[in-house]
Amino acid sequence: MRDVDAAARTTLARYKLDKYFVHSTGHGLGLEVHEDPRVARGQKARLGPGTVVTIEPGVYVPGVGGIRIEDDVAVHEDRSEILNPLSADFMEL
Repeated sequence: MRDVDAAARTTLARYKLDKYFVHSTGHGLGLEVHEDPRVARGQKARLGPGTVVTIEPGVYVPGVGGIRIEDDVAVHEDRSEILNPLSADFMEL
């Protein structure tokens, strides 16, 4: 879990947005709003087949606003599967 979180933080750092990412990357998906396992710094749990997690890094800039995009991901024996395959293209409203 910590490696997934680190990958999100590394990506945001490339765009100098890491200082605005102030929470964990995601969590388990089940019956409760936030379930274990946590996708966060310091977590030792490992992703394994049958695990379903949210990947939802968010960037919040004080005085400007923020954004969080959530992907729900199922982990299989030989691959991962994004369960909500919507376009990630920027759309101005």
